[in-house]
Amino acid sequence: MVKELLKRLSDAHGLSSSEGAIRAIIREELDGHVDELREDLAGNLIAVKRGGDFSVMIAAHMDEIGLMVQYIDERGFIRVIPIGGWFVPVLYTQRVVLHGRNGPVLGVLGAKPPHVMKEEERKKEVKIEDMFIDVGASSGDAVAALGIDIGTPVTIDREFADLAGTRVTGKALDNRVGVAMLIRALQQAQSPHTIYGVFTVQEEIGLKGAKVSAYSLDPDCAIATDVTIPGDHPGIEKKDASIEMGAGPVLVIVSAGGRGLMADPRMTAWLRETGEKNDIPVQIEVGTGGNTDATIIHLERGGIPSIPLSIAARYIHSPVEVIDIADVEAGIRLLVAALKTRPDL
Repeated sequence: MVKELLKRLSDAHGLSSSEGAIRAIIREELDGHVDELREDLAGNLIAVKRGGDFSVMIAAHMDEIGLMVQYIDERGFIRVIPIGGWFVPVLYTQRVVLHGRNGPVLGVLGAKPPHVMKEEERKKEVKIEDMFIDVGASSGDAVAALGIDIGTPVTIDREFADLAGTRVTGKALDNRVGVAMLIRALQQAQSPHTIYGVFTVQEEIGLKGAKVSAYSLDPDCAIATDVTIPGDHPGIEKKDASIEMGAGPVLVIVSAGGRGLMADPRMTAWLRETGEKNDIPVQIEVGTGGNTDATIIHLERGGIPSIPLSIAARYIHSPVEVIDIADVEAGIRLLVAALKTRPDL
């Protein structure tokens, strides 16, 4: 089942530029299922299933947002900067894992207690510079003895869990969902084409891994598996995000209001028709925010026809993201079916 794989990926830790633990899981899962598995100089993990001259790149970013140690004071309190797009108030009082030289160290994100704040302070948003990590140490030397230095990666300490029905919650479902889909698709797909499954690095800080891998591979077309925001819960209107959880995978034909990607219509038609022929529900999104690896892939070389294949995920870029496993399973079926054919390019 894909849920067990997703739990393993979600519970693992892989800050942007520190994706090694995720690479190790993927290598283990794909052993014996692909013709070649290699890591490029940027850290992207590239899985190859050899076929004909026509090539399809499927990209899924491995990295998650987190923090990095910037300064350690003489009392043992640790200041950090955000890595990736945090809504900073979400971080206050979270438990975190510091990935030090001597192994993982638990800490908590603290700040001035509201009980001793002045009234005007309570009205202000808590900022990252107001927070610090407390690992229980009483001095800077004690922190150093734990193997924590300036530059130590920090991620959220939160475990994957079941909700009602087929819904689950966890950290880093953006984008361990896309990683799980790509793993399962590579395990199952029988295609006449050459398939490049690329598990990319540093998407959350600028789509960097996808850029270098797309340039080096020069595929005929590309799909990015990722997540996207539904409009099916309080606080957001369907007119602003028309898709919903449980209604199938999403073809994102416009991202960031067109400033990001305008998906190639031939790619849209290919995946949409695949869904119709195989009785797989597919949703269409015209979005005003957010980008995926497809945004940068489509600009490489002479232009690579690209599209995101996304899964609706609530509360993204938080420790409690929520998805529907049924959507992920449908997304895998869509990929496997599509790879038997090709877009009309």
